[in-house]
Amino acid sequence: MTIPTAVDKATVAQVLRDISLLLQLQGESGFRVRAYDMAADRVAGLPQELGPLVAEGRLESLPGIGPALAEKISELVTTGRLGYLEELRAQFPPGLLELTQLPDVGPKKVARLWRELQVSGIEELERACREGRVRQLSGFGAKSEAKMLEGIAVYRRARGERKLLGEVLPVATALLERVKSAPGVVRASLGGSVRRQAETVADVDIIASAPEAGPVLDALANAPGVAAVLGKGDSKCSVRLEAGDLQVDLRVLPDEDFATALHHFTGSKAHHIRLRNLGHERGLKISEWGVHRDDGTKVRVTEESDLYALLDMQYVPPELREDTGEFEAAREGRLPEDLLTLGDVQGAVHAHSTWSDGRNSLEEMARAAQALGLKYLTVTEHSEAAIYAGGLKVDDLKRQWEEIDRVNADVPGVRLLKGIEVDILESGALDYADSVLEQLEVVIGSIHVRHGMDEDQMTRRLLAALDNPCLQILGHPTGRLINSREPYPVRMDEVLERAAERGVAVEVNGKPARLDIKAEYVRQAVKRGVRLVVSCDAHQKEDLRNLAFAVATARRGWARKGDVLNTLPADRFVTALRERR
Repeated sequence: MTIPTAVDKATVAQVLRDISLLLQLQGESGFRVRAYDMAADRVAGLPQELGPLVAEGRLESLPGIGPALAEKISELVTTGRLGYLEELRAQFPPGLLELTQLPDVGPKKVARLWRELQVSGIEELERACREGRVRQLSGFGAKSEAKMLEGIAVYRRARGERKLLGEVLPVATALLERVKSAPGVVRASLGGSVRRQAETVADVDIIASAPEAGPVLDALANAPGVAAVLGKGDSKCSVRLEAGDLQVDLRVLPDEDFATALHHFTGSKAHHIRLRNLGHERGLKISEWGVHRDDGTKVRVTEESDLYALLDMQYVPPELREDTGEFEAAREGRLPEDLLTLGDVQGAVHAHSTWSDGRNSLEEMARAAQALGLKYLTVTEHSEAAIYAGGLKVDDLKRQWEEIDRVNADVPGVRLLKGIEVDILESGALDYADSVLEQLEVVIGSIHVRHGMDEDQMTRRLLAALDNPCLQILGHPTGRLINSREPYPVRMDEVLERAAERGVAVEVNGKPARLDIKAEYVRQAVKRGVRLVVSCDAHQKEDLRNLAFAVATARRGWARKGDVLNTLPADRFVTALRERR
């Protein structure tokens, strides 16, 4: 008898190690942990795959493999899934296992960081270290924070990964302000993928114009947080920052060349090559040093819009410069001139408080939203199935409504909307009964566990959820965590089509590690007439600023103000969500 092998021995060994780590996160030690570690080593060292051993019932002949372990290994080998692992994972945020891969950060430390600081991933650990919160725990100090930050940088370098826009933008903006304040600066701007608001960033480009480059270059070279000056010439300075091992390149030019240099160093490469070729067809040579005719005369270009005007087309905003149809649309006057802006957004969608896994109270979240000029904030705690996130039982949810009413009475100018981020279960059912969901103003449905389903299963799961008349917003639909977890396999064309048919809005999640749905899917959604919401996925008041990243992603997907529901006032927003029921 031959058993089809769904996974190889290396995968089985890794699963056993993951179980060991998860047990340690639970606080277990001793025999059970050692048993899984020893079994992982035993499986990894086998000279053959596990299929024949499973088929012949000989797993227990391996030293250290008892009946319980043999049963789990057989399930994994034959089905590609392990229910026990999924049960363990459901108790913890998905980023905790990755934290254990950092140098000198073991399961015990990770468990404390999670329980005491709500740190659930690498980005949150980095922020906690930089804010000095880790040193407040007993047994940790400033040196611990420094070692953790160094370990994060080493881990990222080893993976060769680009950095999240949300990590880089605050640092880049601070450096830009320093450059702007340097003597003689006329204009200065960020360039590159930061200016295009790409979801990940390799380095930072700053373009400035000034009569003399020297003082401007010195402003960067001497900036706080610079670990090393990598090079400095007459018009360019490159530095490496202590924070995140990030490289920053500053170029300083005469102001007459600022617009063309800014365009060149904004990119994308594909967009700029296409622009140069179109210019060549008209007898124009376009480069960072300006625009010249074939006879050598220089064409005056003061703003980037002048470049596009020379080619008889609309101005192309930086977020759209990827050579994915923007040239054709700009020549035909079809580029959206009312792309979504942060100022269009009236309410922040998707926020958690101390009622589940957030760090701030409802009143603190409301006052933070008020300070940002927002008119409403949707309170969407986790539902009961999200054990690891303190998901609310129905009675707790109803008690929270009373507190929301009190906060709404006490905090003027901003309204808390009663909502939930309800788990989409494996079957596609929602975690709460319809009779509960019907009482809420905002219902977001999201997947948080059982990511290992195949494409058909996951697609059916999401389609079933979209068919539920209580679902109003589909939350982070692909489940990805940038640089940490791939999106689960799902046919997004079918999901977006069903969302359009059912009138369910789709979330553009602004959490820097998510940005889900990504810009490509935003564009598909807009074409299908899918309603969107831009969200902050806030777990603390500072996260309300994630709205900016959601807006950037929506813009990269060509979304207009009218495509996004939370550009509406609160009453109209709630009414629009309920229109699908």
